[in-house]
Amino acid sequence: MTEILVLNGPNLNLLGQREPDIYGAATLADVETSCRALDLAEVTFRQSNHEGQLVDWIQEARGTFDAIVINPGAYSHTSIAILDALSAFKGRVVEVHVSNIHRREAFRHHSYVSNRADAVIAGLGVEGYLAALRWLAGQGDR
Repeated sequence: MTEILVLNGPNLNLLGQREPDIYGAATLADVETSCRALDLAEVTFRQSNHEGQLVDWIQEARGTFDAIVINPGAYSHTSIAILDALSAFKGRVVEVHVSNIHRREAFRHHSYVSNRADAVIAGLGVEGYLAALRWLAGQGDR
């Protein structure tokens, strides 16, 4: 079975509490439960507010995971370190954003992570995570 690492960046631990008009009412625990219920892959969920921790997890994923689904939060727009770590990862990468970053403030329109991502999903709410897993499950060895 495919092994997928789902990484969540800063403030995603506040899903369901922080700005529900933008991010919705579902918590990160709800997202994890929904992703596991799909039963399309072995899924490991992690969240950190610390850039270096995310970089460490991406590096550790090399040779262990087949794909990474990442919602880097605000690090999307600032972190070359996360981009570099993802660039060293040989599996597929899907970038997920709960909100549509292109309809928000101008500084959110650019994502460094998108330069490495095989797919980008934005604006589907937490359904974006499920869409990412479905897409990865359909990719096989392509």
